[in-house]
Amino acid sequence: MLIGLFCLGAAGIILLVLNVERGLPDISVLKDIQMQVPLRIYSDEGLLMAEYGEKKRVPVPYEQIPTHLIQAVLATEDQRYFEHGGVDLVGLVRASVVLISTGTKAQGGSTITMQVARNFFLDSKKTYTRKVREILLAVKIDKTFSKQKILDLYLNKIFYGNRAYGVEAAAETYYGKHLNELTLAQLAMIAGIPKAPSQLNPLANAPAALDRRNHVLERMLDRNYISKLQYQQAIDESEKARNYGSLIECAAPYVGEMIRNGIVGQFGEDAYTSGMRVYTTIQCKLQQQGEFSLQTQLLAYDKRHGYRGPRHHLPYDNQGHSTWLTTLRLQPTYSPLTPAVVFSVSDNSAEVFTRDKRILRLDWPALSWARPAGRDGGVGPSPASAHSVVSVGDIVDILPAENNSWRLAQVPEVQGALIALSPQNGAVRALVGGFNYLQSSFNRVSQAALQPGSSFKPFIYAASLDKGFTLASVINDAPFVMNDPSLPDGVWRPQNDERKFFGPTRLRVALTHSRNLVSIRLLNAIGINYATKYIEHFGFSSKDLPHSLSLALGTASVSPLQMARGYAIIANGGFDVKPYLIHRIVDVNNKPIYTAHPLSVCASCVDARDQQLSLLASQNALSDNPLPAPNLPALMNNGNPVAVRAISPQTAFLITSVLKDVIQEGTGSAAKVLGRDDIAGKTGTTQKQRDGWFDGFNPHIAAIVWVGFDEPKSLNEYGAKVALPVWIDFMRAALSNDPITPTPPPAGIVSVRIDPSSGLPRNGANTIFEYFKAGTVPKASTQRNIANDSKAAPKDEDNAQLF
Repeated sequence: MLIGLFCLGAAGIILLVLNVERGLPDISVLKDIQMQVPLRIYSDEGLLMAEYGEKKRVPVPYEQIPTHLIQAVLATEDQRYFEHGGVDLVGLVRASVVLISTGTKAQGGSTITMQVARNFFLDSKKTYTRKVREILLAVKIDKTFSKQKILDLYLNKIFYGNRAYGVEAAAETYYGKHLNELTLAQLAMIAGIPKAPSQLNPLANAPAALDRRNHVLERMLDRNYISKLQYQQAIDESEKARNYGSLIECAAPYVGEMIRNGIVGQFGEDAYTSGMRVYTTIQCKLQQQGEFSLQTQLLAYDKRHGYRGPRHHLPYDNQGHSTWLTTLRLQPTYSPLTPAVVFSVSDNSAEVFTRDKRILRLDWPALSWARPAGRDGGVGPSPASAHSVVSVGDIVDILPAENNSWRLAQVPEVQGALIALSPQNGAVRALVGGFNYLQSSFNRVSQAALQPGSSFKPFIYAASLDKGFTLASVINDAPFVMNDPSLPDGVWRPQNDERKFFGPTRLRVALTHSRNLVSIRLLNAIGINYATKYIEHFGFSSKDLPHSLSLALGTASVSPLQMARGYAIIANGGFDVKPYLIHRIVDVNNKPIYTAHPLSVCASCVDARDQQLSLLASQNALSDNPLPAPNLPALMNNGNPVAVRAISPQTAFLITSVLKDVIQEGTGSAAKVLGRDDIAGKTGTTQKQRDGWFDGFNPHIAAIVWVGFDEPKSLNEYGAKVALPVWIDFMRAALSNDPITPTPPPAGIVSVRIDPSSGLPRNGANTIFEYFKAGTVPKASTQRNIANDSKAAPKDEDNAQLF
């Protein structure tokens, strides 16, 4: 009877196994398994800039996994891994004994291969059927794949707590390092986490995690994977884990968000899990310098305009500052600032503590700047003592200062933006959309609609050079009055910033010194419709521009990104390039998904094509049987399409020539500190000083800086003071290794001596040289002067709207 029962039981087991085996999933999918890998965004140099996705995972091949980590895992998870066939019968028998003796199902007997089967194909419920499926799958997996491949799958799949999946993500999350940079003790810590990832990780329970680490090291010593000396050194190593998040190597959150939004818009939510890698045009050195320059100068502006007081004031803490510390740790940190609580104040100093319990002293020089901020941008009297600046219980912001000291600071209300790109192909090299992304995610480079002020004038002057004017043309800088019913007194009376009138002024001088009245008369002379249509050559839409004379003062609504494109066209000699951020996209297997082919400058290519067409035109002019225009292919250079001309090289050169004067002797003269004669640019300040700009370039890089308030109000400073210093700091670093690049005149430009008063050609004393397009050198009868032309300054102009 016992034999019969045994046979019946064996038959039942066989039937169960056969039945379960028929329902097993196809393990061949493991050959090309697609794990959930987040979207990652990289700089031009390949440095990680941003990561998006619920699961942090960085797959690493078996060959790159440290030997000590593999040994640590085997010592604690599966000692006979390389000996069994996917199922450890000894371990199963041990687990069965526990079940029979206690009547409970205990975890045990699971090999690494069985865990791979469970993690990839099964749920986590502990049932007999699932265990059978797990065993059968493990046997099949072991027969199909190498031991190394199975370990690869296991170590890249399992959960390590704090959103980290896989060993590389764990290394980055807890230690801020790559896996191959970890110490033996840190590898042992990671190896011990999978037993209970939410409870045994060093952030959730540091003492328990440390005990688990030491247990792993003991098992490694028992297995002779490490020596006694290595063991003792690892045991003695203090644990320094903290939540590093992703291993961001070149932070650029505004860039990351722009790209994330575009990628998800195109590829959908799968972009967060499919492992796409996006390589951008951002150069990390320039990106970091852009952020540093903008933050530094915004903080400097904020300091000039006084102290607005602490973030918060906390009541007395009778718990020994523990309540204060808890509140402080809830405060957001806006780098480079650090929040702190004032706990002691004397006449000439104050002491603060930070969220990491550092105690720092603020001496009088760190506090004495803090004159009270006024509502109109002014400041009150200098403080008499530290007591008039801070009080015990204040939550303040502090900033690193000279000689390892700290100074009082505050989160700026003022905002700013910086974008730099290559004029040769539009590649964006740096983009900073505000003071700090955590403070405000609004991207002022691409999303803001701002008035550019006088930085828009070069586009109008370029239009005039193709409408019969020259840089020697003279226009009267005199009062201009026009009816405007929208104004309180019904009259528009624009002014120069200096509140002066300078009389007859050559266009070069007018643009160099940003003379508003000359610019208005110039726009009136060439015509608003012509000007707005011409300005489309710089990437703007005429329908978005105000069709009024106020356009001459920069009243259009534009973004810094648009201004960057316009100035890049001037910088590269007149070619229409378009800003772009993404260089290429690859999938998780490094297969290309997208490669950019930007419009690129190739002056020689365009010149050769123009000569070809010119020769054909000349031949046709002499022939009775003219040849039809050839159907020429699009010009290509190094695999990229060649940019077409937006404006002539002669016009671009002339405008560049004047914008160099802006720096050498005009409103941008502070930039002379860079000691270069290959830089050019233009300041911009809008009405009531609400916006400050500096837009400038050299042949290799164009950079645009805007400073202002999100809720418009006066900066009480000009662009030359508030925006130009950002540009100078940035360009100093951007051009530090670049030799000065001369800009020789293109063909079709001549240099002629002129009378500086009349703009007419003249030899002799008191003359200067001026550049002209060939064929436009003025004569007395042809010079376009608007010195006393009443039509250029009408008191009532019915055909022009002001706003």
